Amino acid sequence: MTSKAPEQSQQARMLTFGDRIVAVDARGYLLDPADWDRTLAEAMAAADGIRLEAAHWQVLDLLRDYHGEHGQAPAMRLLVREVARVLGSERADSRALYRLFPQGPAKQAARYAGLPRPTSCI
Repeated sequence: MTSKAPEQSQQARMLTFGDRIVAVDARGYLLDPADWDRTLAEAMAAADGIRLEAAHWQVLDLLRDYHGEHGQAPAMRLLVREVARVLGSERADSRALYRLFPQGPAKQAARYAGLPRPTSCI
């Protein structure tokens, strides 16, 4: 019986941002969270045609804080609840979050925040 390497490492790739090279999985999530910084987040967003504004950073900071406390990135429903709790109920609108992160707020924001993909996201 032969053993296979984990699927994630088989699909790992290297991305170049400025003078930095970072390893990401097949979906673009960082393999080493220590590689993350705000400049990298801005470069990842720019590659998707997004310029990170204050509203984006509030969500990214919320995600990073949540991950630090709970050890995982929240899925969409929980993300909306956390936005309501931390940023106010007027900001807890999934449509508003989709305007910020059109590829899916929980997944795309987690990627920019240097976090693993939320486990309950398809």
